[in-house]
Amino acid sequence: MRVFGLTGNIGSGKSTVAAILRDGGIPVIDADRISREVTAPGGRAHDAVVKAFGGGIVRDDGSIDRKRLGEIVFADPRLRTRLEKITHPAILEAMKEALAGLAREGYRAAVVEATLIHESGRKGLFESVISVTCNRETAISRLAARDGMARGQAEARLAAQMDADRKAGASDYVIDNSGTLEETRRQVERLVRELLGQGTHLPFHPG
Repeated sequence: MRVFGLTGNIGSGKSTVAAILRDGGIPVIDADRISREVTAPGGRAHDAVVKAFGGGIVRDDGSIDRKRLGEIVFADPRLRTRLEKITHPAILEAMKEALAGLAREGYRAAVVEATLIHESGRKGLFESVISVTCNRETAISRLAARDGMARGQAEARLAAQMDADRKAGASDYVIDNSGTLEETRRQVERLVRELLGQGTHLPFHPG
């Protein structure tokens, strides 16, 4: 089974692209969903995260307050690195298990959606990496509408991540999600044909 990575900064619209990929017959594993599972009570990384960041991030039901934890780690790169060292091995293990299950089901290709493929040095795990991009103002607007972030919060989140142009340049395929949904859909449908071996094996660029 061919395995591809899907990345892009917060607010870029990775989830939109992932949904179109699924519509095209390519299953997408959401690394953020796996992250929630491994840090849930009883999950592989839950106790280690609580031990590292204290009881202040734990809700009454024992679950981790991800919003509070996010505020902590995005304010301090060292704490963010500490969190990643705890969670990434557990996420990777769960991801490999999920991919093995898809391979057994007979899928020809699968995509892993993850924000930190390049930052965590995981590009080598994938045959190719797809980067979703959009202009800065669009990303800020999406974060305000989706997560209720103030502009300053959104800008801080974006600033804490790898530069979007660098991320796109390090990827093999680029989807520009700054325009309409239909424009994005056309790009992704073209990409699906290529990933499933129905197109030419050339780097994909929007347009």
